[in-house]
Amino acid sequence: MPTYRVLKAASYRIDEIYGYSWDQWGEEQAKRYIEGLFECFDKIAKREALWRAIPAEYEVAGYYTSYEKHFVYWRELSDGAVGIATVLHQSMSIRDRLQEDL
Repeated sequence: MPTYRVLKAASYRIDEIYGYSWDQWGEEQAKRYIEGLFECFDKIAKREALWRAIPAEYEVAGYYTSYEKHFVYWRELSDGAVGIATVLHQSMSIRDRLQEDL
């Protein structure tokens, strides 16, 4: 069965997303959003999600897919598992954040 691991930067970003969602829309919506995000991770691991390679101009290797208002960045790990590298809001400076997180 395909697996994924949430890497350190992604874990931090998920905590930020949860906190922001809780503050803006309440606990139930925050939970739903995070649960949906983890369902997205599962689809990535099963290779059921549509994805693209991270553009070469960002100077990092990996792939990304979208979930709601966020982009999920991931790469294949040496053991074949998917490493969820980071989760960034579409309004963020992607280049700067990718350099920080990856």
